[in-house]
Amino acid sequence: MDALIPMPALRSWIADVTLLRPDSALPLVHLPDAATSLVYRRVGTGGGDLRVIGPRSRAAYHPGKELAMCIRVRLRPGAARSVLGVPAGELRDEAVALTEVWGDRATRLETRLDELAAPGPILRCIENALLKGLPNSTEPRDRLLREAVASLSTGYGRVGALARRLSVSERHLRDVFTHQVGLSPKRFARIQRVRTVLAEAGAAPWAQLASDTGYYDQSHMAADFHLLMGASPAAFHAGRIPATTPCAT
Repeated sequence: MDALIPMPALRSWIADVTLLRPDSALPLVHLPDAATSLVYRRVGTGGGDLRVIGPRSRAAYHPGKELAMCIRVRLRPGAARSVLGVPAGELRDEAVALTEVWGDRATRLETRLDELAAPGPILRCIENALLKGLPNSTEPRDRLLREAVASLSTGYGRVGALARRLSVSERHLRDVFTHQVGLSPKRFARIQRVRTVLAEAGAAPWAQLASDTGYYDQSHMAADFHLLMGASPAAFHAGRIPATTPCAT
C-alpha cells in the first residue's frame, strides 16, 4: 500500500490517496470509515471501473482478490456532495458504480483511464474530472460540517455542547451531519476513536490507550471496538479476525 499525493487544489476535499496492492492469499479487511471513497480497479490486462464506496458503519471482511491496479481516493467526511454530487447519507454501507452517479460522464472517464498505464497519470486524470465539478464557493453548511468533523475527530465531545459552540440547534447539527457525512455524530465519533485504537495498538497498554482515546475504561473501549470490528482489540491485533463473507455483487 503506497500513498500518493493529491494535487494542491483538491487537498481541502481529499483526505488521502492510496495505491492498494491486494493479495489474493490474504483476506480483505475493510475498516469502519467515515470517508466516502472513489476507487479505480483494473483486473489483469482488461479495462477498469470506477466505484463509489460510501461510509462504512462497521468493519467488513471478504476473501482476498488480486487486482492489476487499485487506486483509492478517500474524500474528507462531508465532501461527497460537493465533489461527487451526492450526499454521503445516500451511500452509507453501499458500493455503487460511478456511472450510477455521473452517468455518461463516468463512462467517458473510465474509457480515458483504461488508455493509461501508470498510477500517476491515472490519478491526475481522476483529479481533473473531480475538479470540474467542484463548487465555486463554500456554503455555510460546508463550513459548519468542517468544524463539526474537526471537533468530533479530536475532542470526542458531546453533540449538545458542540451545537451550542457552533450556534445551531442540536437537531439541526444532527440532521445536517447525518445527511452530508452519512453517519450520525455519535457513530462518527465512535469510528474515529476505534480507528485511533487501531493505529495505536501495541504502543501502550490497553488501559492506557482507552484513557488516551476518551473511553471511560478498558471495558468501554473493548465493547465499542467489538461493536464496530466484530472482534476484541486483542484478538484483532493478534490477527484473529471474523470469518470472511463474499463481496456483494
